Amino acid sequence: MQQLTEMDYSFVQMESNRTPMHISPVMFYDQSKLKRGKVRFKEILTVFERNLHKSAVFRRKLAGGAAGLDTPYWIEDDHFDLEFHVRHIALPKPGDWRQLCILLARLQARGLDMRRPLWEAYVIEGLNDVEGLPPNSFAIMLKVHHAAIDGVSGAEIITAIHSLTDEAEPPLVADDWQPEGAPSPLKVWSRAYINNIKRPVRLLETVTELVPNAIRARNTAAERQQEEKPPLARTRFNARVSGYRVTDAIVLDLDRVKQIKNAVDGATVNDVVVSVVGGGLRKYLEAKGELPEGSLVCGAPINVRSERNSDSVGNQVGVMTINMASDIEDPLARLAAVAQHAQESKAYSSALGASAMMDITRGLWPGVTGAALRVATMAAVNADIALPMNTIVSNVPGPQMPLYMSGARLHMMMGIGPVMDMMGLFHAVISGAGKITINFVSCRELLPDPGFYRTCLEEAYAELEAATVMKKPARATRGQA
Repeated sequence: MQQLTEMDYSFVQMESNRTPMHISPVMFYDQSKLKRGKVRFKEILTVFERNLHKSAVFRRKLAGGAAGLDTPYWIEDDHFDLEFHVRHIALPKPGDWRQLCILLARLQARGLDMRRPLWEAYVIEGLNDVEGLPPNSFAIMLKVHHAAIDGVSGAEIITAIHSLTDEAEPPLVADDWQPEGAPSPLKVWSRAYINNIKRPVRLLETVTELVPNAIRARNTAAERQQEEKPPLARTRFNARVSGYRVTDAIVLDLDRVKQIKNAVDGATVNDVVVSVVGGGLRKYLEAKGELPEGSLVCGAPINVRSERNSDSVGNQVGVMTINMASDIEDPLARLAAVAQHAQESKAYSSALGASAMMDITRGLWPGVTGAALRVATMAAVNADIALPMNTIVSNVPGPQMPLYMSGARLHMMMGIGPVMDMMGLFHAVISGAGKITINFVSCRELLPDPGFYRTCLEEAYAELEAATVMKKPARATRGQA
């Protein structure tokens, strides 16, 4: 029985019918080389069943919570039903990319059953006319609540449910899992009493450590000579969201993206992604007559784990902000600006402490924190206040080795993230199998034309590619967006 951290619980508090808070990796499989023809649904059920022991996420649910005065507990579900969580659906004919995106958006818009383990998996067949996929492909959409995982632990779960060989099914393993009942009221309230006594002490200790870090971070920022910048911008995506979702993605060649980053000294793959998103947003908002004078800013989650391991469940993240240079038209100049801004932001975050946000939440009362988040968000929506960031760009390195699901090889991955009020556009970036995908998700009211925004991203990438590797054919490799 494990108690949620205050940060994990914040995602439970943000859950609503309009804002389901789950992360959804989507995996595509090539079964064209299978001697038995195709993978059957019961075989996928067997894969999940024999890998349940690899992650605590699969069989535990929420219980307790002391009416918001303390965080709830993870307990092993005594009514766990695998077939409730793993489901089988198919696209109608012809089964093209647009139909798939519509289906994924509808699935993403549906919240998880908060009374059960917080995940679902959808096996999707009928991908007969999806461009870029091998014939007879299928997909699996895995929805996991943000209270249970962040991007890094989500990538580890992806690895856990796959095989490194094309074996038909994983071997049988000894599984000593045992269900458990909910914590007693005595335990819940006595623990809540003790935790609430400790929280002011934790907060004082955190503030004592944070103040000198904040001073050092301020001095680090002051050492940089910066020109006067326009005030923070607010876009159409920084508003109240509805319960309807739209999604789409672009798929890039990972080697080509690595070549692009080499055009600017010190640039990273993530800088290329942020530059492409900044260019895409520039094109989209300019076409709407809504492009702000200054640059847009994205929030970028930071992994603060000391090391990666299969037990790293929950959220262990900080957030840094990156200037997206959306006010710069030239793609190469934009990439250089993004790389510089990212380096400065990393230096600031390092001086402040990447885990500062996590440390602060440990000293706050969960109920007060949740109420404060709701009030602050409502005030920002109604008062036309600009936030320090306009969108999220979450880049998670996926597994780079070949992976298999019941003998079918993993061909491609993408991710879909959550949106919320004032943060109505989320970009999930994941790499693997030689590709890197940039998925975006929003609500239909804020992004009524996702196909056009996808075109804007494609054009932004093409311009950046033309300005870098296309000018140096000796260093280019085959691959295209």
